[in-house]
Amino acid sequence: MATKKASSEDGKAAVEAYLARVPEPARTTLEKMRAMIRAAAPKEATEAISYGIPSFQLKGGLVAYAAFKDHCSFFPMGASAIEEFAVELKGYRVSKGTIHFPLDKPLPSALVKKMVKACVARNEAKARK
Repeated sequence: MATKKASSEDGKAAVEAYLARVPEPARTTLEKMRAMIRAAAPKEATEAISYGIPSFQLKGGLVAYAAFKDHCSFFPMGASAIEEFAVELKGYRVSKGTIHFPLDKPLPSALVKKMVKACVARNEAKARK
């Protein structure tokens, strides 16, 4: 059990190091996203750096988020959540696996919560198969 806790703490520290390198206003935006995701995800979800960006893991990759030069992104780790919430994502630039949003304005909390819960359900369904 100590190994799992250590790796969970290592992931959290790695995410905090990533966020510390992000310039404002994107850092505050990503910190808000992180808090929204943490509030919506089950307690057993862990943080990690995956593909060089902060992510939450639960029975596989759950969601990730990152800052770029001219936008921030939210990655629901699969196209199904983006398709499922297409109506609510009108006004955001989306691609197959990412949602772009302004450096200074996180996605709406209610939308993040619904998307995280959909991703949890997706991962739990995959794990049962």
